[in-house]
Amino acid sequence: MARILPTLPVAAFAVVALAPLPLLAAGLVQGGWLALAGLAYMTVLAALIDQLVPLVAADAPEAAEFPAGDALLVVLGVLHLSVLPLAVWLIAGPGTLVLWERVALFLGFGLWFGQVSIPAAHELIHRGARGLFGLGVAVYVSLLFGHHASAHRLVHHRHVASPADPNSARAGEGFYRFALRAWSGSFHAGWRAERALRPGRRITPYTVYVLGAAAVMGLAFALAGWPGVAVWTGLAVHAQLQLLLSDYVQHYGLTRARRPDGKLEPVAAHHSWNARAWFSSALMLNAPRHSDHHAHPARPYPALRLPASEQAPMLPWSLPVACAIALVPPLWKRLMRPYVAAWRTEA
Repeated sequence: MARILPTLPVAAFAVVALAPLPLLAAGLVQGGWLALAGLAYMTVLAALIDQLVPLVAADAPEAAEFPAGDALLVVLGVLHLSVLPLAVWLIAGPGTLVLWERVALFLGFGLWFGQVSIPAAHELIHRGARGLFGLGVAVYVSLLFGHHASAHRLVHHRHVASPADPNSARAGEGFYRFALRAWSGSFHAGWRAERALRPGRRITPYTVYVLGAAAVMGLAFALAGWPGVAVWTGLAVHAQLQLLLSDYVQHYGLTRARRPDGKLEPVAAHHSWNARAWFSSALMLNAPRHSDHHAHPARPYPALRLPASEQAPMLPWSLPVACAIALVPPLWKRLMRPYVAAWRTEA
């Protein structure tokens, strides 16, 4: 049985989320075994701590405020926008790194972008301040995924756990089929939602997303030619797949029931999978506390609450481990079948 920690302060999120960066930077400069250090932190170390130190962070008091939370988001967003071009330049350029070092650093940086940068961007696009929102959009655009800033807020939050949401995985649907459907479906659904908000206008946020992606590719080419374009694109796809894995796992097989009037029931705690492990939750800015995020999208991430096990489904593993299992669809579907059956309702 997991023991309860005190509520995690913002400093704990900062230490856990920022610690891989010096390791990854050292790997870029020194190579050798240091090229593996950041990758090991994001994979082996995170999984071991979640398993060997089975602690759960306590819920923050209702209406608790964390003023430093947004400051950490800004630090993470600015660091991402600074580190991504540097990583592309040194991984793709003609430096002294050998092939295995470049591969290890590619994987390590890709995991940090997917598990830290993207959760930070996700938090930022839920903030009301224009500057914070714009920084979140910039992070998504740098990862060639700008449309997620529209699709997540305007489509996913409204239609989650229903057929109208491209990012809600159906029971029995494998991840790879879901990923293709979700990427394309969310792009088009977000576009339609933005157009509906701006009838008759030719310029929408998608203009920024597309032009921003073109500018990013131009920067990649300027840094390291076509290898730079390939590495930047590969890192972006790596991070995007982690976001899609997270969406896949956190809503897999859960559906909202239809009321007698034909409308879907309101979104509730039992429409998202959650995870308890404290270390990976700190690393991912409490993204595994997904039910409470859907109930309170503007709630600061340190204040997100973990629902009781009888109120919402709990993953039997930490979120990163669940995502790794989902990469093997037959295994994922077999292991999840009894858990889904206990919570599934027909839409």
